[in-house]
Amino acid sequence: MNNNNAKIEVLGSGCSTCEKLYKITKEAVSELGVAVKVDYVKDVQRIVQMGPMQSPVLAVNGKPALVGFTPDMEKIKKVIQDNL
Repeated sequence: MNNNNAKIEVLGSGCSTCEKLYKITKEAVSELGVAVKVDYVKDVQRIVQMGPMQSPVLAVNGKPALVGFTPDMEKIKKVIQDNL
C-alpha cells in the first residue's frame, strides 16, 4: 500500500507508554506493508495544538486517531487502515 501523502505520528512526552505506542505503531505499519514513515513527536506545543489533553496520541494525517492509551497491535492496524 503506497500512501505518498500519508502521515503517521505518535505524540508523547517520551514516557514508557509513549515509547511502546511508537514501537507497536512502527511494527503495525511494517506488517501492513504501508509505505509511510512513523514520526515520534515529543513537542508539547504540537500535542496541545492538536487538541488532546492526554498522551500518547496516535495521529493519522494530522488528526488524533487514538488518545491516552496503548492498544494492541490489531487495534492499531485497524486505526491505520481506517484513517489512511
